[in-house]
Amino acid sequence: MKNWYLLAALPFMAACNQAPPVNAELFPLAGAENVNPDTHLVLTFSEAPVVGDSGMVRIFDAETHELIDSLDLSIPAGPTKSRTYGPECDYTKVPYDYTRDRMPTNKDTRPGTPSGTAEPTPPEYQLNIIGGFTDAFHFYPIITKGNVATIYPHNNMLEYGKEYYVTIDKGVINVPDGSFEGIAKEHRWMFETKKEAPVAMDTLVVDATGNGDFNTVQGALDFIPDFSSEQTVILVRPGDYEELVYARNKSNVKIKGAGMDQTKVHYANNEVFNPHPLTVKTNEWPGTFPSRRAAFMLDNCHDVVLEDITIATDLRGQAEGLLLNGDRIALYRVHIIGSGDALQANGTIYMEACEMDGGGDTILGRGSLFAYRSNFRNEGGPFSWVRNTAGHHGDVFVECTFSTSNGRMADYGRTHTNHGTSYPDAEFVLINCKVKNIIPEGWSSIGEKTAKMYEFQTRDMDTDELVDVSKRHAYSKQLDAVKDAAMIADYQNPAFVLKGWMPMRIE
Repeated sequence: MKNWYLLAALPFMAACNQAPPVNAELFPLAGAENVNPDTHLVLTFSEAPVVGDSGMVRIFDAETHELIDSLDLSIPAGPTKSRTYGPECDYTKVPYDYTRDRMPTNKDTRPGTPSGTAEPTPPEYQLNIIGGFTDAFHFYPIITKGNVATIYPHNNMLEYGKEYYVTIDKGVINVPDGSFEGIAKEHRWMFETKKEAPVAMDTLVVDATGNGDFNTVQGALDFIPDFSSEQTVILVRPGDYEELVYARNKSNVKIKGAGMDQTKVHYANNEVFNPHPLTVKTNEWPGTFPSRRAAFMLDNCHDVVLEDITIATDLRGQAEGLLLNGDRIALYRVHIIGSGDALQANGTIYMEACEMDGGGDTILGRGSLFAYRSNFRNEGGPFSWVRNTAGHHGDVFVECTFSTSNGRMADYGRTHTNHGTSYPDAEFVLINCKVKNIIPEGWSSIGEKTAKMYEFQTRDMDTDELVDVSKRHAYSKQLDAVKDAAMIADYQNPAFVLKGWMPMRIE
């Protein structure tokens, strides 16, 4: 193996001149050892490549020559137009079943195998089982940025202690000068994976360059057993992680980046590209069939921390950067970027020192969210569509800011009736917040008088003066420092909002 490693630093020529040169830098290097099984395949060219619409990428077992994985470029990545749903499409009537005794993967399960009450996901687009969600996700088999083409094998196909080789048909990737004609077996793009998985579970390192325990955030999350009682810290080193992340049934996990400006996890995903099934709506109580439209999804998880990281979607539309479904999930110094609903928060969620950028309905959710000293920006329109039910608090903001990035007018949110469902217990509370470009009414609509739309001591971001609240929505309430002192104190206490949970504060 060592002789091939030395050759990889040079322009990669075919053995015995039996094939034309590759004319690209390869990652993993030809002959590389100790490669993580969740690696991507990266080709760097002298000029910008273009992805073709035919041909195959194949990965073979180097010892047995068995085909391990393949990508067919004649299959489109995913839909680009919204689906038309019939009257039979409805919310699930029974809770979605998250139980499992193993995590299904692309290796042992057909992508698109239905779960819950959904119909099979048709194979007309690329399909990839991620995080054990057998209904599968549409994904981009090759993504180009500048002069780099990154190939995304199906998740969980490669194993530890194996040697593989890669072939790429002519036309899969094209460069303007025509110098890349694919990679044949004779080129010997071979690499060997690490002998074994990490032994220690307390800390896992993710590094896109391959110098960690995993190359991807998803690889590290998949490695952690469901509902682990021991904490695992996933350290995500500085870098750009373009990957679709979905994890379910994880607990006692901390995902810590190197800083909001240094570690970014993102993907081009939205409701059109990964829609809900034709027969099942998503994210409405009771039932909650999992959504597939966010860039980063934690589903049925609890006791999870996200720190020092940016999470974003690269598409517009109904496209959360981050979707959370679970209890006791804490975010510290997390920048969330989405389109439409930037954050979907279901369960009990705590945010501190976070940044958020999104479109209308910036925060959507049916859970309890407590945000402290965080900054929220949108492009105009509602900041929330709160849907909490009786017995559950909604969204509470303490010492936060709300503003628009383009000067347009925004509002705190709306709680109007949605397809016959109203939200009489919806709650949106602001304590000692600062705002800019918020409409005089505060809220654009409040569907029920019983909704708890409270505000206390809101100030202007530019002048630091108390804002004029004389035209606030009739169903909203301005809290009084004396008469409502106990209520104001309660709403500043995370445990009051989050069912007794008191998360750690960093400021």
